[in-house]
Amino acid sequence: MRWTKYIKPYLPYFIIGPLCMIVEVVGEVVMPKLLSVVINRGTAGTLTVGNSLWIMIAMIACAILMMAGGVGGAYFGAKASVNFAADLRADAYAAVQRYSFANIDRFSTGSLVTRLTNDVTQVQNFVNMLLRMALRSPGMLIAALIMTIILKPPLAVVLAVTIPSMLIAIGGIIAVGFRRFQKLQGRIDHLNNTVQENITNVRVVKSFVREEEEKKKFNSANTNLMEAGMSAMKVMIFMEPILSFFMYATTVAVIWFGGKFVLFDGMPVGDFSAFVAYVNQILMSLMMVTMLLMTSSRSLASARRIRQVMEEVPDIDDSMADPALTVERGDIEFRDVSFRYYKDSEESVLKSISLSVPRGTTLGIIGSTGCGKTTLVSMITRLYDPDEGEVLIDTINVKRYSLAHLREQVGVVLQKNTLFSGTVAENLRWGDPNATDEEVRRAARLAQADKFITSFADGYDHMIEQGGTNVSGGQKQRLCLARAILRNPKVLILDDSTSAVDTATERQIRTALAEELRDTTKIIIAQRISSVMEADCIAVMDEGQIVGMGKHRELMDSCTEYQEIYESQMSGGEDDGKKS
Repeated sequence: MRWTKYIKPYLPYFIIGPLCMIVEVVGEVVMPKLLSVVINRGTAGTLTVGNSLWIMIAMIACAILMMAGGVGGAYFGAKASVNFAADLRADAYAAVQRYSFANIDRFSTGSLVTRLTNDVTQVQNFVNMLLRMALRSPGMLIAALIMTIILKPPLAVVLAVTIPSMLIAIGGIIAVGFRRFQKLQGRIDHLNNTVQENITNVRVVKSFVREEEEKKKFNSANTNLMEAGMSAMKVMIFMEPILSFFMYATTVAVIWFGGKFVLFDGMPVGDFSAFVAYVNQILMSLMMVTMLLMTSSRSLASARRIRQVMEEVPDIDDSMADPALTVERGDIEFRDVSFRYYKDSEESVLKSISLSVPRGTTLGIIGSTGCGKTTLVSMITRLYDPDEGEVLIDTINVKRYSLAHLREQVGVVLQKNTLFSGTVAENLRWGDPNATDEEVRRAARLAQADKFITSFADGYDHMIEQGGTNVSGGQKQRLCLARAILRNPKVLILDDSTSAVDTATERQIRTALAEELRDTTKIIIAQRISSVMEADCIAVMDEGQIVGMGKHRELMDSCTEYQEIYESQMSGGEDDGKKS
C-alpha cells in the first residue's frame, strides 16, 4: 500500500503547512534575543526611547509573523489531513465493496466499521499533527540549541546530560504505548460488533425478552474497552510527570549554574534570561515531539488495520473475464460442483453437484436447513466460487463474464430482505435506475405489491424507513421481489423469498411470473413444498448433495426425503400427492 497516493493531490498543502510553521519558529527564536537586548540595556542604564523603538517594532513584527505562521500552518495542515483521510476512507470503502462473501467473513462488520471510521480518524489526526510539528519541533529544538551554545557554551553542557536521559525515558514509554493502543483498537471492534448485533436484531431481542442478557454482554464489552483505554491512558498519565521532572530538573540546573555565571563571570542578565527562554523552547519542542510519537503509536496501529483492509485480495475478481461476453439466454449448468467454506476443512458444504436448468424453465430446490441450497445458487452470481467443478451460463463458465454484467443479468431475492431509507419508487429502482413509472408499477403488479403500495397515502412516494421497519415482512418480501423483476433479468433466483406471504398471494406471484417472465430462467428455493410443487423440475438436497430430481409426482414415487417433507407439511389432506 502506497501512502504517497493520498499526498500527491494535496502536495501544496503538505508543503505550505510546514513552511508556515517554520515562519512561526523563526519568530519564536528571534523574540528572546530581542528581549535580551532590551533587558541588557535596561540593567546597564543605557535604555532610551530612541535606541529601543526599533527593537519594539521588530518584536511587534515578530509577533505578527508568528501569528500568521501559526494560523497558516493550522489551516493548511487541517486542509491536507482532512482531504488525505477522505481519499483514504473512500479507497478503503471501495476495497470492501470488491470483497466476496469469503473476504467479508474474515472481518467482522463491526471491525470494518471501526477501520473505516475510528482508525481513519486516528491517521488523520496524526497527519495533521505531523504537518504542524514535523518541522516546527525539530526546527525549534535545533535553533534554540544553537542559540544556547552561542550565548554560553559552558552552560549548554547541562542540556547534554538531561536531553539524552529524557529521550531514553520517552522511547521506553512509547514502546509500551504502541502495544496498548493496538489492543485498544481491537476492543473498540468488539464493542461495535456487540452494539451492531443488538441494534440490528432488536426485534428478536425484545421478542425473547433478552434485554438484560444483552445489557450484560454490552457491559462486558464496554468494561473491556474501558480497561484497555485506561491501560493506554496510563502511559500518557505516566509520561506527563516524567517529562515534567526532566523539565524542572533542567530548569533548576540552568538557574543554579547560570546564576553563578551572572554573579561571578559577568554574564549579562538579558543573555541569561534569553538562555532560560531557549531552554524552555528546547524542552517544549521535546514534549511536542513526544506527543507526536505517542500519537504515532496509536495511528500506526490504526494504519496497520487499514492496510489489512486495503491489501486484502478479493477471492473473486474479473481476472478471467472477457468484457465482450454477455448473457444471452439464461441456460444454467452445474458440473460436478463441490465447495468448502473453510478450505482446510475436510467436510464439504456441497458435494459433486451436477444439474442443468434450461432457459425459461423453473427449478425448485427444497431440503432441510443448512443443506447448501443458498450456497449453491450463490455461485451463479459468483458470491462464492466452487472449489471443484464449474458453473456455466449459456455453456460459458461464469468466471468469463464480468462481475458487473453477470450480476446485472441475474436477479436475486435473498432470504434476508433489505430495504433502504427512501421512497418505495426509489427502492424499486435499485433494479433499474432508468425505469419509467409504468415499468415500476408493472414490476410491482407482478410481485403482487401494487395493491398495498397504492393503499399508502403517498403511493409510490411513501417513505420507507431504514431497513424497511415501517412495512410488514410480507410487504418487504414483495417489494424486494418487484425490485428484482424490474431488472428484467435472464435468471431470477428466489431464495425463500415468499415465506412471509400467504399461500393465495404466493400462488398469484407464481402465476404472474410464469405468464409474464416465460423466457426467464427461475430458481425457487423454498421451505414450503407448496412453493415448488408446480416447478418444471425439483431438486431435493440433503447434506450438500442432490438426493432427488424430477417433477412432484415423480419424486413422490422415487424420493424418500421428498416424501418425508411432503408428509410433514401436507398431512392435513391439502393435496393428494399426485399433482404434477
